Amino acid sequence: MFSTIISAEETLSRLHDPDWVVIDCRFSLQEASKGREDYLEGHVPGAFYAHLDEDLSAPVIAGKTSRHPMLPVDRMVDLFSSWGIDDKVQVVVYDFKGGGMAVRLWWMLQWLGHEAVALMDGGWAYWKAKNFPQSVEAPERQPRHFIARQQEGWTMDADQVAAVCQDPNYRVVDVRNYERYTGQEEPIDPVAGHIPGAINIPFGENVDDDGFFKNPDVLKKKYEKGGLKNMPADHVVFYCGSGVTSCHNVLAMRLAGMGQARIYPGSWSEWITDPNRPVATGEK
Repeated sequence: MFSTIISAEETLSRLHDPDWVVIDCRFSLQEASKGREDYLEGHVPGAFYAHLDEDLSAPVIAGKTSRHPMLPVDRMVDLFSSWGIDDKVQVVVYDFKGGGMAVRLWWMLQWLGHEAVALMDGGWAYWKAKNFPQSVEAPERQPRHFIARQQEGWTMDADQVAAVCQDPNYRVVDVRNYERYTGQEEPIDPVAGHIPGAINIPFGENVDDDGFFKNPDVLKKKYEKGGLKNMPADHVVFYCGSGVTSCHNVLAMRLAGMGQARIYPGSWSEWITDPNRPVATGEK
């Protein structure tokens, strides 16, 4: 069973296994149609396509939710069942390169108790560079019955984050880039800055320039140096802009052998919907 990352080579060797499902999660926040267009031009043979806005997120409620609200559990169950996922199935997810989009689906499946899901390291960029087979055909697969086993204690809501963000026994971690964390720039959301008390460990630093996850020892040292040394994993809560890339740091901490951290699914775009919630700028 693969439950963190998997190589493209291993994925290639199992493409015809009826108990393996591959899902393409390529998506651009700047151009929402691009991922599907790229998928239709070529994808891993047999792979389904998962659209971040349409498949992996609930509808946005202006002034209340994040930009990518979490799907209700029953909707996730229906979706995963339609892809032919049950307890016997190994799932592989991928996006263009670094995993920042596909990791959302990895986390969703893990959260519902499906441990056999892994991110394809290096993504589509590596697959294509190796001249591995491509397809333009949509997969045909019989649905199966997905059973949800929701994991307790994997998330925090806004009120819980507010209660611990200044507590030295917890670490609230902003995974966006440094400029967005400090409020120097904000290209997406209407308010710049970060949750007071949060530290900054950008998710992009989990991978190298080619989109491969760094060595577990390197990741562990990075997180310890960043402020998580001797911090219990369940006292670490990651957030990002809309609850997607925060999952990347959860996976990286798991790879580093540091345990199962939490996420704040609503993240920054939900936090700022309430003007009574405080906002900080600059460094912690």
